[in-house]
Amino acid sequence: QVQLVESGGGLVQAGGSLRLSCTASGPTFSNYGMGWFRQAPGKEREFVAAIHWSGGSTYYADSVKGRFTISRDTPKNTLYLQMNSLKPEDTAVYYCAAEYYSGSYYDTKNFGSWGQGTQVTVSS
Repeated sequence: QVQLVESGGGLVQAGGSLRLSCTASGPTFSNYGMGWFRQAPGKEREFVAAIHWSGGSTYYADSVKGRFTISRDTPKNTLYLQMNSLKPEDTAVYYCAAEYYSGSYYDTKNFGSWGQGTQVTVSS
């Protein structure tokens, strides 16, 4: 199983930026798709973004399209989420997910490994 460690969360004002990182260890990093999900208090975990194992295709939730960018650095075994123009409604715990092989990227059940989460808080 892949071990994932997220970092980069914090408190930022609306309109600001943050970059989340997720470092993976374990099975070959380049063999699986990865994604970011988030969970706000009292809400279900929701899809944010995903990236194909090759890095050639990316997918975004409508709510973040044009503001967030997902990328991966295979030599560093690291996944990133660049978040710009942040809004208070982006406040949540953000989770890195790995070991996606098939099915919908939007479905948490299609990811085999999860990080511990990192808090992102956007103040108005």
